Amino acid sequence: MNYDLMLKIQLGIRHSVGRLGPTESIKLKPTAFDAKKRLGTKFPPEGLKHTPPHQSSEFIWRDYCPLVFRALRKLFNLDVDDYILSICGNDAFRELSSTWKGGSFFYLTHDDKYMIKIIKKSKVRVLNRMLPAYFEHVKSFENTLVTKYCGLHCVKLSGPIQKKVRFVIMGNFLCTEVPIHRRYELKGSSHMGITEKPETEIDANTTLTDLDLKVIFRLQKDWFQEFCSQVNKDCDFLEQERITDYNLLVGISFQEPHRQAAEVNATHDSNGTTPSLSADMDSLINPTKYNCLRLGIKMPACIEFTVRSNDTQLVGEPTGQFGDVILFIGIIDILQDYDKSKHTYKSFQCDPTSISAIDPRFYSKRFKDFIFRVFSDDS
Repeated sequence: MNYDLMLKIQLGIRHSVGRLGPTESIKLKPTAFDAKKRLGTKFPPEGLKHTPPHQSSEFIWRDYCPLVFRALRKLFNLDVDDYILSICGNDAFRELSSTWKGGSFFYLTHDDKYMIKIIKKSKVRVLNRMLPAYFEHVKSFENTLVTKYCGLHCVKLSGPIQKKVRFVIMGNFLCTEVPIHRRYELKGSSHMGITEKPETEIDANTTLTDLDLKVIFRLQKDWFQEFCSQVNKDCDFLEQERITDYNLLVGISFQEPHRQAAEVNATHDSNGTTPSLSADMDSLINPTKYNCLRLGIKMPACIEFTVRSNDTQLVGEPTGQFGDVILFIGIIDILQDYDKSKHTYKSFQCDPTSISAIDPRFYSKRFKDFIFRVFSDDS
């Protein structure tokens, strides 16, 4: 992100969020969800009565449903001052990847708490359309795994083109002091194939997919039951909103002393090699060691390694070899509404049951069937 655009975003956030201030109530009138009444504020370099002077060029700042997002930040227990400081501090945003997810631009705040994603107008329409249902879902289920949307904004740049940059601010599921060693985005499809990247180049920012996963996650019984219940509720919500192509983000922190063996075994392919990790169950992690704030955050778990018999097998066979991990889990990419024409076109090119652009009901079922195979009760 160029410095000028970052400065505009910081000026806009400081003005709009700071001006609203905190709220004690999450009760909203129906008019709060009317995206057509988005607020626009002009920011000339010399400043106005309610805007500060700045060193950037003139721009117009627009908020979408600001009262709704203020209430959402309240539901997420976000402190207003901390939120502004995270986004508007002196440090620059960090770009994750300009080619990640088909050209989407992702940026992290300096403290890793928030992601800023530049989105198309079509995604803005989807989020605005589903916002009332999203708000009710988040309000009803405090342990929901769906993405935390904290703000939706637009910067209209000056000049002959009048370019508009629309972006959404989201909570970062992988913001933690615990080191993340691997990240997977799982959806129950073999269409994405295996990540073609040398092991030495894979890090926490490398997006690994279904066929890269060579473990089964075993959760304690109570966590597993709550996890299954919440995944069902979240998928029901997304299905009702006609959303498809979402992913389960899984961040893995391998725990010592098994970290090196775990990382090696996590990359074994279907050559019949048996993982060599010790199965000493006495070393399983103490669940009281980490403070689990909510479902999906710092969840102690056990992984069992698997081996595939072929390259297209989604879930391999368990080997009886185990390791200790801490998991971070969330459902992301929830702004793709179902496009029947896109599904029809893609279904001619490949197996229609393996692609992402499928009917939300079928996608939800396939997603859950896969997730409930790679997550199980550790009993």
